[in-house]
Amino acid sequence: MKQIEVQILQQSYLLACPDGQESRLLDAVERVDTAMTRIRDAGKVRARERIAVLAALNLAFEVADRDAAAAQAAAQPAPAAAPISAVAPTEQDTLRLQSLLSRLDQALGQDGQLL
Repeated sequence: MKQIEVQILQQSYLLACPDGQESRLLDAVERVDTAMTRIRDAGKVRARERIAVLAALNLAFEVADRDAAAAQAAAQPAPAAAPISAVAPTEQDTLRLQSLLSRLDQALGQDGQLL
């Protein structure tokens, strides 16, 4: 397992990453950093912990919305030639995201600080 140093909201974190998954981890870090930066820049929330919780909730809602859309699409007959972009994340993708979030929580909690 490899360790990667990343920046989230201008703070460094050293994260463990399975071999071959570096780009996926970096994509996830970018999504989290973007979500947290938007909340911080809106100016209503300053505490890093609150920003992190709100970002996590926003990302969880995005996943739930995609899951709901996928369930709805599965209940309806698919068009003959659906574009690739219409493919919803699989259950395996959702489980991977949950696993990544759990590992991120563990990594962030190692120094006694949330964010």
